[in-house]
Amino acid sequence: MGYSVFSYENLVHAVSGAVGSVTAMTVFFPLDTARLRLQVDDNRKAKSTPAILSDIIREEGLLALYRGWFPVICSLCCSNFVYFYCFHSLKASWLKGRPSAPSNDLMIGIAAGVVNVLVTTPLWVVNTRLKLQGSKFRNADIRPTNYSGILDAFAQIIRDEGGGALWNGTFPSLLLVMNPAIQFMIYEGLKRQLRRGVPRELSSVEVFLIGAVAKAAATIVTYPLQTIQSILRFGQFNKSTGESQLLSSLRTIKCLLINRVRKFGLLGLFKGLEAKLLQTVLTAALMFLLYEKIASTTFRTMGLSRNHDKKQ
Repeated sequence: MGYSVFSYENLVHAVSGAVGSVTAMTVFFPLDTARLRLQVDDNRKAKSTPAILSDIIREEGLLALYRGWFPVICSLCCSNFVYFYCFHSLKASWLKGRPSAPSNDLMIGIAAGVVNVLVTTPLWVVNTRLKLQGSKFRNADIRPTNYSGILDAFAQIIRDEGGGALWNGTFPSLLLVMNPAIQFMIYEGLKRQLRRGVPRELSSVEVFLIGAVAKAAATIVTYPLQTIQSILRFGQFNKSTGESQLLSSLRTIKCLLINRVRKFGLLGLFKGLEAKLLQTVLTAALMFLLYEKIASTTFRTMGLSRNHDKKQ
């Protein structure tokens, strides 16, 4: 099979990654709701994840745990399709059949992440707004929004804040390409170690565990920036004016980090980490498991399983 960017193999990886991520996120969506609420609502005291979920159900109803599910799933599907497609097409073009190495996986993951951020940030801005709309916040300074859906949210943001607001949080998102890059580097490295040069299909337990380990490491390293990213996407912060976009972004990130440390201490940078780890580790582990199974089944059906195992 050739190494064209537009190949059937890259499409299989992209579709498998998108389907796996959507399914996994749906299963663990309430944990993401708890994580986002802790990151954005400064006046909510950090509690255990079950306590946060209990508060949301008591105050807002059971369905509040799945508020914003549809835009999140749409964004996640597009985002993972783009990321998996770019990652595997760049890997095939770069390596041309040669064995990979952790440094290669990291660089390819960063490149795929940059493309993904630039293409899908507007979707994530909108889904963050919709996911938090109607929530009962402890912070009285948060302004209520009234979006009727994805298209209305796009229209209102462009009308009231300008088109550039759709890329709020792009700078920390670009820094956060290290998250999936580290995750894929560890994941691919652990896969190679488990195979030890013998092409074989990993067991479901092996895939689940290495997916969980890879995501846990990436999340802990990059979590403070993920918190700032959520705040910026929500759009409820004072923007700097009269300076370049890059300087404004840097200044905003610096101020948000400093303010959070002053208010909560260094541990404030990791507020909501418990919920994030629960959600993201379980979601990533299940996503990788589904991705591997869907991809291997498809390749096996097409008679390409041996080729597929060798390339990995």
